[in-house]
Amino acid sequence: MESGTNTNKANLYIGIMSGTSVDGIDVVLAKIADNRSELIGGYSCDFDASIRTEILTVCQNTHYSIEALGQLEVKLAKSYAKAVQQLLANYHIERSQVRAIGCHGQTVLHNPFGEHPFSMQLVNANVLAAETGITCVTDFRGMDLAFRGQGAPLVPMFHQSLFESSTDSSDFSVNTALLNLGGIANLTLINQDLLTGFDTGPSNILLDSWMQTKFSQPYDEDGKVSLSGQVNKPLLATLLADDYFSLPHPKSTGREYFNLAWLNQKLEQHSLSCKISDADIMATLVELTAISVTNELNQAINVESNPEFQSSGNLLVFGGGTKNIALMRAISRLLPLWNIETTESIGIESQYMEALAFAWLGYRCITGQVANAPSVTGALQATILGQITQVSGHQLVLGE
Repeated sequence: MESGTNTNKANLYIGIMSGTSVDGIDVVLAKIADNRSELIGGYSCDFDASIRTEILTVCQNTHYSIEALGQLEVKLAKSYAKAVQQLLANYHIERSQVRAIGCHGQTVLHNPFGEHPFSMQLVNANVLAAETGITCVTDFRGMDLAFRGQGAPLVPMFHQSLFESSTDSSDFSVNTALLNLGGIANLTLINQDLLTGFDTGPSNILLDSWMQTKFSQPYDEDGKVSLSGQVNKPLLATLLADDYFSLPHPKSTGREYFNLAWLNQKLEQHSLSCKISDADIMATLVELTAISVTNELNQAINVESNPEFQSSGNLLVFGGGTKNIALMRAISRLLPLWNIETTESIGIESQYMEALAFAWLGYRCITGQVANAPSVTGALQATILGQITQVSGHQLVLGE
């Protein structure tokens, strides 16, 4: 795309996302106007190994040095800025053409419960704005939490906007669902009555952790290890018995709950760690994700009230888990009447879906529009989300 082609500062936004899997940074350039989002292009890059190690250390150790935490925020901001600069270069766009960046930041702890609920996403917005020369919107979860919501998931309203702006929404049945297979799996269900969304439980986070620990590989490429194993039914029953899966909506979770320690504790309950192969554990984790997703989807559309009824509809899947053949097969097997496709079918590359959502959330903040759905998060009211960090029009841009 050439500079200046069908673009202007009134409607160009950048979205930045680095997820629970801590597998890298996704940035997108989007044209957004009247709540309609058009993905222009994206760019993805890995974290530097040292930064990824620091992020995982913070996630696993709540007693982390304040100095190290502050420095990590700056390192993350500079990494995000570098990715933004590469994106702009790839698409021949000047920073002055971009109205704002919507940056999710890196989640290190999500705790929407207790007397003082909070969710911590690391990014130094001042550094990001200074390095890019672009106004930034960050801290999207805080205001929803302040209104007694869970601060997550935040993407369902964006998902709804994709279908509200569809030129041919008749192509989609009443049951239209979107499934994110990231570190944590989350569902959005769009129908004529009520927008619903929630975290169903673990997805890549446990699979990746087991691969890294037992196979020294970052993930299960194409699901090959999982496909070579067999589901261990006693272990699966133990995993599914966890209280999280029976919690009512709204609900959200993260790495602070579903992690390697959680899995090892479940294994120890039946002394299974020496009796089950690593490949069988991988196969069982795949089945855990598939069953928890399908159970929650069926419950959300009231299948349990009519056991004779099998749910059907269109399920659009995105996130890293779409590349796991074992996981996609398991979900398809459990939802035989659903038309299951990736979001490429609606013109959005699956790896860029969440980054595009935060470009849209940045747009909603900049234009003064509410961006949370109380039916999803449980907040007392709908509200504008995000904090704006502005830069002057004539300042030095550090990243240039």
